[in-house]
Amino acid sequence: MRYVDRLPCAIQEEKHVTIPMEDGVKLSARIWRPTASDAESVPAVLEYIPYRKNDLTSTRDAINHPYIAGHGYACVRVDLRGTGESEGVLLDEYLEQEQSDAEAVLAWIAEQPWCDGNTGMMGISWGAFAALQTAARRPPSLRAICIASFTDDRYADDMHYLGGAMLSDNLAEAGTMFAYATCPPDPAVVGERWREMWRERLDAARPWVLEWLRHQQRDGYWRHASLSEDYSALRCPVLASSGWADGYSNAVTRLLSHVDVPRKGLIGPWSHKLPHLGEPGPAIGYLQEVVRWWDHWLKGIDNDVMDGPMLRAWMQESVPPSTSYEERPGRWVGEPSWPSPNVSESVLPLRDGALGNPEDRDNREDRVHTVQSPLSVGQFAGKWASYNAPPDLPYDQREEDGGSLVFQTEPLAERMEILGAPVLDVEVAADAPVAQLNVRLSDVAPDGRSTRVTYGVLNLTHRDSKEAPEELEPGRRYRVRVPLHSVAQAFPPGHRIRLSLSTSYWPLVWPAPEPALLSVYESGSTLTLPVRPDDVPEDKALRPFGEPEGCAPPPVTRLSEPEQAWTVTRNLVDYRSVLDIVKDRGLQRYEDTGIETGLRACEKYSWIGEDFGSVRGESAWEMRFGRPDWDVRVETRTVLTSDSDTFHVDATLDGYEDGRRVFSRTWNEHIPRENV
Repeated sequence: MRYVDRLPCAIQEEKHVTIPMEDGVKLSARIWRPTASDAESVPAVLEYIPYRKNDLTSTRDAINHPYIAGHGYACVRVDLRGTGESEGVLLDEYLEQEQSDAEAVLAWIAEQPWCDGNTGMMGISWGAFAALQTAARRPPSLRAICIASFTDDRYADDMHYLGGAMLSDNLAEAGTMFAYATCPPDPAVVGERWREMWRERLDAARPWVLEWLRHQQRDGYWRHASLSEDYSALRCPVLASSGWADGYSNAVTRLLSHVDVPRKGLIGPWSHKLPHLGEPGPAIGYLQEVVRWWDHWLKGIDNDVMDGPMLRAWMQESVPPSTSYEERPGRWVGEPSWPSPNVSESVLPLRDGALGNPEDRDNREDRVHTVQSPLSVGQFAGKWASYNAPPDLPYDQREEDGGSLVFQTEPLAERMEILGAPVLDVEVAADAPVAQLNVRLSDVAPDGRSTRVTYGVLNLTHRDSKEAPEELEPGRRYRVRVPLHSVAQAFPPGHRIRLSLSTSYWPLVWPAPEPALLSVYESGSTLTLPVRPDDVPEDKALRPFGEPEGCAPPPVTRLSEPEQAWTVTRNLVDYRSVLDIVKDRGLQRYEDTGIETGLRACEKYSWIGEDFGSVRGESAWEMRFGRPDWDVRVETRTVLTSDSDTFHVDATLDGYEDGRRVFSRTWNEHIPRENV
């Protein structure tokens, strides 16, 4: 990262500005804008998220927003209602209140004397969701958006459910927001009202996983704020990005293919990071791209931002398996549109226990294979969405394959590159009414090491409908389709492509209610690969990205060391296995405000042998805030267990001031399973 200290415009900063909502609640904003905007108005860019602008995101905000402001924009960073120094309470993600607040914020911005009436929205993750969802409501001032790591489908392609199966991130994200939504405002900003505001948040708190478990199928709860329900609602230009190591790798290409607005897509090798902070690398000069985007769509400058391909993607080279990479070797490729004319389908039949040749699709014998995976398959799966801290990418797949049904090619005679979403079409039967089919695609080196390239999940009760799943009839054959996550990957000569099928993928995916024996029939079963030539001439003419740059953040003093851990253990006496994850940022002081913060998050997933009723997930958080005259912390803990019929949630919330507990609440609730 190159820090830039000279920008085209001198800027000024307002650290706490209140924006009134219709119901009297005031949201807190931090604003960077050109000094000259006092006399000559400029376009404005909004980032709207719940992650505390005054401390926890202040470093990242200081890199991004002054840089954009220094190129002639008013940058407005707003904490959602009930977070940071904003009044009110935050009850769940993406509610109607949140989006109507966003419209009110945009209207307020557009009316300010320093704004020329043109606005944009930007952000990653929640901020990208907010921008896309708000844009679909077509507020009059909003001209364009820049979004990273997002989804257009809140049920089918988010951290809650995948292929109708519940992800463990449904618990992990609920634990995250259980903590964030109950943190206090800063008394140095809001004054003596801080206790009253904090108590309001604590009193309103509830583990969000309870609500998410009450919507196990696609219903109105998930359809709300999902652009996939009506792509025509988006009428403004969009610059969309993500990373292959992120959980949101599918939405960029899906958006490109479904919306009818000026659009550009960018997918790098990154985890859940903005592209200029991208890990694994290479990171790129994303903020330069963002400024060019705003220059064109907010200022009307006739630059070349819409020239070149619609999609730029990082074609990843083969690498040995690792839970973390500093860099992913590869190259940028470009596609003029999506779906791309450069990508064709290569259909590999499942034949004789292998992946056959595309021209050899006529099975003379309907061979059948069976698989009933142990619960341990999935312990090396990594996170649904990698953050690259702690190391959380999938590890060597050979141990996972020991409990899976495997089909693979012969060693490749020549290089193969894929770009897009592989698809498995397969005929199956199960001996239980609820069963999973988990599908992995791996790059197998000549020495046997196996690197997962992509994967897909299908709860077989959702084979025909996400809205109205139907139990399986044991023994009956069903033809199903399992799309895998989109990816760009090169397979070298001499390597094999391996397809692995399992009936469990825990703890990434919450297991089915009971073990199931799955029969897989070769007849008519195929794996379709999106193959792209490795010599597309236009790739060589791509404009190179600039070096990552931004503004230097204010100093932060580390007061205690961070801790990261990702530990798998198995006791061969009682057959108890545990995955322990620790992410501790350590205690640090933000020198410009004097506030000290500490964040420690622990996840634990355990099981005993092959007892599907023994699976247990736990998310525990501790968040601390203080100065010499102020010391508070919030501790949350959520435990999720299940049996064949019911999910059980046990949760606690404790608030402390000066080491003394001032708030405590406990939840013990039970929610029926619905074909999950």
